[in-house]
Amino acid sequence: MDPLSKVLGDDLHQLVSGAKFLMVGAGGIGCELLKNLVLSGFQNIEVIDLDTIDVSNLNRQFLFQKRHVGKPKAEVAKDSALSFNPRANIKSHHASVFNPEYSTNYFKQFTLVLNALDNKAARSHVNRMCLAADVPLVESGTAGYLGQVTVIKKGETECYDCLPKPTAKTFPGCTIRNTPSEPIHCIVWAKHLFNQLFGEVDADNEVAPDMTDPEAAKGGAVATEGASSDSTASSTQESCGTREWAERVDYDPEKIFTKLFHDDVVYLLSMDNLWKKRRPPTPLDYHSLPAEAHDEVNGSSGNLRDQKMWSLQVAVDTLGRTLGELKVARQQRTDKQLVWDKDDDESLDFVTAVANLRAHVFGIKRKSRFECKAMAGNIIPAIATTNAVIAGLVVMEAFKILQGKVSDCKTIYLSKQPNARKKLLVPCSLVEPNPKCYVCSSKPEVSLTLNTSSLTVKTFEDRVLKERFGMLAPDVEIQDGKGTILISSEEGETEQNGPRPLGVFGVASGSRLQADDFFQNYTLVVNIEHSDDLAADEFVVAGDIPAPEPEPEKEQTAAAPAADASDVVVENRKRRASDDLVADAKRTRTEDTGVIAVDDDLEIIS
Repeated sequence: MDPLSKVLGDDLHQLVSGAKFLMVGAGGIGCELLKNLVLSGFQNIEVIDLDTIDVSNLNRQFLFQKRHVGKPKAEVAKDSALSFNPRANIKSHHASVFNPEYSTNYFKQFTLVLNALDNKAARSHVNRMCLAADVPLVESGTAGYLGQVTVIKKGETECYDCLPKPTAKTFPGCTIRNTPSEPIHCIVWAKHLFNQLFGEVDADNEVAPDMTDPEAAKGGAVATEGASSDSTASSTQESCGTREWAERVDYDPEKIFTKLFHDDVVYLLSMDNLWKKRRPPTPLDYHSLPAEAHDEVNGSSGNLRDQKMWSLQVAVDTLGRTLGELKVARQQRTDKQLVWDKDDDESLDFVTAVANLRAHVFGIKRKSRFECKAMAGNIIPAIATTNAVIAGLVVMEAFKILQGKVSDCKTIYLSKQPNARKKLLVPCSLVEPNPKCYVCSSKPEVSLTLNTSSLTVKTFEDRVLKERFGMLAPDVEIQDGKGTILISSEEGETEQNGPRPLGVFGVASGSRLQADDFFQNYTLVVNIEHSDDLAADEFVVAGDIPAPEPEPEKEQTAAAPAADASDVVVENRKRRASDDLVADAKRTRTEDTGVIAVDDDLEIIS
């Protein structure tokens, strides 16, 4: 008799043996989860993961060893898990779950899907595919000592998108370019500079002073050309972009330093209105850096190299070195573009140097290389023990689903410290679907406020439908009685519409757009409201939760070194469970995860 039959019972053991599972993600949670599945008797498992193994994964993803670095996670996880149970039938896919081959029909073949992902976009997509295929989904996530497991079943429970997620914390372009006040502003600016010099140039992320800053124009005209000591900044801004100018000077460290930290700063100082209530910036001289006290350049974070504060001279030397190294690296690429990577030493050194030089100019506290990596890399803490606990809870919920006991399933929160009842695990009853959910309701619908006179069709497709609402290949029709096609997923059919504003096609307040994504088997009706107050790339989704505003210093030091920690999806709604348990769990989550979005890919935990 199989020993597992004695542990699980004959009936559950048969269900486990006959079930077919799909596990999406083979990282921190995924390694623990796959081990648990094969040891629990699950025989038929498929694993999808796009990533390869990095050295930074090895401290918590125990199925991987140093010899596996650079290999696909899904394939190595499969081979390692088979050592626990050679009888298991595991199929690995080193691929993206967004690939067309993983269609609704693909998902329909599974008894249950388990998410072990680390980003919102993939979670939302798998959620939609499971809804379309009517397959139960167990969702999970961790962040530091915090974790969560929940069950999603079509028509019975909330789906992943039923509750509004906090919108990503963003900063106005004029703040980043003209008036930074926090270290994160300098780090974002440094990453923009990296892209301007070595990556994909984006006009929206220019780093030169913003001459159209409305605040600078209040009560008087903005600065004019020639305000700078040698007019380098202003003339450069008007004649060419940052990339073209840098190529003209052959990435000369002194010339780039002088433009960024002297001439552009002098130009900003000429915008008098900006500095009436702010501390004005101080230009730097490449050949005469200010003297620094010992405490300024060593900090109090210990003796580790990455935790020491760089002196201005070290930052200048590092800037010069990385400019040369990154220039060569860019030239060696066929597409002549680099992508910033927190694990690439030259890329991280460049951002650390630039951010700290800019921070000094504006009187902002500088950050160590360790802190810059955490902030620029959008790192959320990952702890192996937390992943193990959450993975175990996922399997326990899977047992209930196999037995047809979805009503007994729970949303379970793992908190950092015992709550009022001295429990680390807080189980809460599952909640019914949100009737207004823009994904799983019978008629998905959403209201959107934007500037129809300036927001283009391309921005609407990329920023709104794909980025915000998770569509892959949307087709959009204006419900105007004429069946006007605004966007087609067929290549080239509506390409000419892209750069034109929505208003050109008659889209205005009261317009209704129907967006269909046939791959996801998903339709969304978008109600449009026009606002002159919004910029060309801005929009507001009704019901969105604004990003939290933690205390400045707390938000900058909350992160710890981890490469690909999973996020925690935290609800803001009162659950049907003991009031004090839920309140304590929510309070703990809020206090322990004061992390904000640095860029466009960080999950917000609130």
